[in-house]
Amino acid sequence: MGDGMTQLDDVARKRTLPGRLSAFARDRGEAPALRQKQLGIWEEISWQQYYRRTCGVARMLWQLGVRPSDHVAILSDNRPEWLFADLAVQAIGARSAGIYQTSPAADVRYVLEHCTARVLFCEDQEQVDKLMELSRVAERGGETLLPKLEHIVVFDPRGTRGYEEPRLRPFDAFLEEGLRLFDAEPSFMEERLAALDPSAPSMVVYTSGTTGQPKGALISSANVCEPADSIAKQYGVTDRDMVLSYLPMCHVAEKIYSVFLPLSTGLIVHFGESIDTVQEDLREVSPTLFLGVPRIWEKMHASLMIRMKSSSWLKRTLFFHFVDKGNAIAAREREGKRNALDSIQLALGEALVFRALQERLGLRRCRIPMSGAAPIAQELLGWFHGVGIPIYEGFGMTELAGASHFNRPGDFKLGSVGQPLPVVEQRIAEDGEILLRGVCVFIGYLHNDDATRAMIDDEGWLHTGDIGEIDDKGFLRITGRKKEIIITAGGKNLSPERIENALKTSPYIKEVVAIGDKRSFVSALVQIEYDTVGDWAQRRGMPYTAYPDLAGKAEVLQLVESEIERCNALLGRVEQVRKFRILPKELHQDDGELTATQKVRRRVVSDKYGELIAGMYGGGS
Repeated sequence: MGDGMTQLDDVARKRTLPGRLSAFARDRGEAPALRQKQLGIWEEISWQQYYRRTCGVARMLWQLGVRPSDHVAILSDNRPEWLFADLAVQAIGARSAGIYQTSPAADVRYVLEHCTARVLFCEDQEQVDKLMELSRVAERGGETLLPKLEHIVVFDPRGTRGYEEPRLRPFDAFLEEGLRLFDAEPSFMEERLAALDPSAPSMVVYTSGTTGQPKGALISSANVCEPADSIAKQYGVTDRDMVLSYLPMCHVAEKIYSVFLPLSTGLIVHFGESIDTVQEDLREVSPTLFLGVPRIWEKMHASLMIRMKSSSWLKRTLFFHFVDKGNAIAAREREGKRNALDSIQLALGEALVFRALQERLGLRRCRIPMSGAAPIAQELLGWFHGVGIPIYEGFGMTELAGASHFNRPGDFKLGSVGQPLPVVEQRIAEDGEILLRGVCVFIGYLHNDDATRAMIDDEGWLHTGDIGEIDDKGFLRITGRKKEIIITAGGKNLSPERIENALKTSPYIKEVVAIGDKRSFVSALVQIEYDTVGDWAQRRGMPYTAYPDLAGKAEVLQLVESEIERCNALLGRVEQVRKFRILPKELHQDDGELTATQKVRRRVVSDKYGELIAGMYGGGS
């Protein structure tokens, strides 16, 4: 650990994320901090190993000339090396900047240029090839690609050794050299930690960019340490808890679970073999805490419903009987009206249906299943509550360094995002916008003072851009985005997200774009769920080749129409979708239709499919 450990007292040490890592390494030593699955085997990384590897990376970055306020980018899937790089960068006073691994080459270039990254940590050949593609384009144009980028460190260099790129170097050799330098100067890390300012920017977290280019939110250790401690206290999180890291690590929501909470409580973070094995990894890990974005919960629900429709008569009958019973009992429980007969029926449902269902999803041991990062349909939350998985919805945003509101076991309200953390103040502006203030409010946007001033007012209130209501117990309900509210020709204000989420409760509908601003009625563009609609078609002996063929079939049109009619019952009359068109292709990030977080860019989709929209209102095909 180095002779200099006493240079930093415990209070100062726990004010920064790297300092907290050093404290856990000192106090917990060989206890497991991380587990990584490789070739089917889970391998442990202790707190001591975690810290030492972070020290090696930090020392090597320093050797390469990285200094406080410099930027270092990370382009990779979730893996332990992501954490080593992230915390090493922060430990020397520099700033880490994550890039979504699904980003096309042009988006990678944007982030690297915007933050003027001096070093880039890359996962593998696939990510390096994006830089090679950019390099070829730059050469043809007679320019130098990313002149500020001095080093590219590759976690898994297989396939890149023959590349003619002098900035490339393998991570293993990088770490080995860093550890050699660190061992020769064991006081290095303590000196760097002692020099840190907890309130200085240590991370650049890029927004999803639904309405334009992503903005880089500057976040400090001070923004995240106290809120993480508050979350841990609210939920009783301890070092006995476990999480599976699977959402993109550059998203602030995953940072809460993979970085902030573990460095507050000592819980164990698991890294699966790949993004394709998440469901299998969930079953093996059976985490006690789990965050699912709405799309994850929608997909789980859809897969279960389709699986049950293909099962035996007995299984199908038992499943739908106890799911209906469970939903009714859960509704009574939320009203405080659960009775003894309900308990007996739930016990039967648990034995015959719910236990197997929870184990299949990998959530049998999950005591805090969460939903966040986007709105989720209240009906879907109710369904999961009925099968013994009470999802607690929360609220947060990049500019809040994570989360500000949570529902909690024994204190939650369906349809709300919960109450604010003790470190957060809330109020509603005159125009209905939700305003928040507290230690978690970000520092500002990198290179964009105008956008910062528009986001944070002179009194420190963060203008979220969301419209909402606060009840007498402090529960916050979000009703829509301020800039996306639909105002119909009749003057009615509607939330497109509420309409879209209602339709997405169908297992056959993946994405929806609600239309209706300045129109006489609401319509929708619909993307079908290819897997579930494909299964539906196969069970009916209906041949098809690919998505466009399937989406164009008259039978699929009738299926979607019946699903929309069913889902319309969840909406008020003026909100109900009267016409729709099925999109002829799946929306994709590469086509600019989705953000890196897979959020739909409504404006792009509406413009691109303007003729379909016009056709629904009598002005086109």
